[in-house]
Amino acid sequence: QFQLEESGGGLVQPGGSLRLSCAFPGFSLLNYNVGWFRQAPGKEREGISCIISGDYSADYQDSVAGRFTVSRDNAGKTVSLQMNNLKTEDTGVYFCAAASALPGFYGVTSCPNSGMDYWGTGALVTVSS
Repeated sequence: QFQLEESGGGLVQPGGSLRLSCAFPGFSLLNYNVGWFRQAPGKEREGISCIISGDYSADYQDSVAGRFTVSRDNAGKTVSLQMNNLKTEDTGVYFCAAASALPGFYGVTSCPNSGMDYWGTGALVTVSS
């Protein structure tokens, strides 16, 4: 079974930063749209960012825009999520997921919660003082 791998979660104080990485062992992520999702305690999983293949356009959910940045390495081995100015409400399990790229860019919805092909097992991020 093909599975992505997240790394970089942990405990951080409010206002701090963390960097999550997503890898797809044995495959290149260059040909996939890659999304980051999170599931807060007691809530449903939600999409927070998406970066597409091709021109690497990216988009963010309003709650993280301006604080989170998604990027790819040129070799296609990893997709990273830099999270700055973290808030307590950012606490949750963060998942990366990949989907075969389709033409066009539709913002965060280019990585639909129910339409991704491959998922990671998640990385816990806890923002607490």
